[in-house]
Amino acid sequence: MVQVCLNGPRGAADGTAVPLTPESMAQAAAEAVAAGATDIHVHPKTPCGRDSLSPRVVAATLEAIRARVSVPVGVTTGAWAEPDPAARLARVRGWTVLPDHASVNWHEPGAEEIAAALVDLGVGVEAGIWSGTDAAAKFAVSPLGPKVLRVLAEVTDTDAAEAAARTLLAELGPAHGRPVLLHGEDAGAWPVLRLAGRLGLATRVGLEDTLVLPDGRRALSNAQLVAGALAQYGWAQRSS
Repeated sequence: MVQVCLNGPRGAADGTAVPLTPESMAQAAAEAVAAGATDIHVHPKTPCGRDSLSPRVVAATLEAIRARVSVPVGVTTGAWAEPDPAARLARVRGWTVLPDHASVNWHEPGAEEIAAALVDLGVGVEAGIWSGTDAAAKFAVSPLGPKVLRVLAEVTDTDAAEAAARTLLAELGPAHGRPVLLHGEDAGAWPVLRLAGRLGLATRVGLEDTLVLPDGRRALSNAQLVAGALAQYGWAQRSS
């Protein structure tokens, strides 16, 4: 499985390739799926480009993307979009159009309450376990662990990313038996993606995680990154 992460918290300063409107996200999603992506992760945004959990903003984004693709579509519940845990929970409970799944960063305040609300709504939970945090330890003892859709093993280290990824996977252990999607970011994105391929794990790529192709050239689109990822990922799987 290769998920495409269309935009993340990036904005206009990161280049015109980053989709910021529902229409541009839908176009980017369609192109990425045509290039081989099998799942979508997106950050719905206000007209000024800020990440939002607003029911109206989430609905517009999901409806636009689903009009163009038939693969699962997930959104963020990151605390930066709504710092107050109670307000964030109210936003999620107020969604009128539901995503197929939503990522929950387990180190953030209120994470388990958000995850429980998503489970109650019938939305798959991607448990975001970031390297360098206490998320793996919290997840290991969480009663919600067996109920999540998958674990997002998110390597935030960029210098020694492969070593950090292996450490994170060791910390996760059996991960309640849930599937693990391993990915990195920025300078660590491609090394971690190749490691995921060698280990036979799901992975993701897109303009949220990196703005450059494996050869260092600036990526022109999410689809170009997906194509590059499938080439790298396939090579890593064959050479394992």
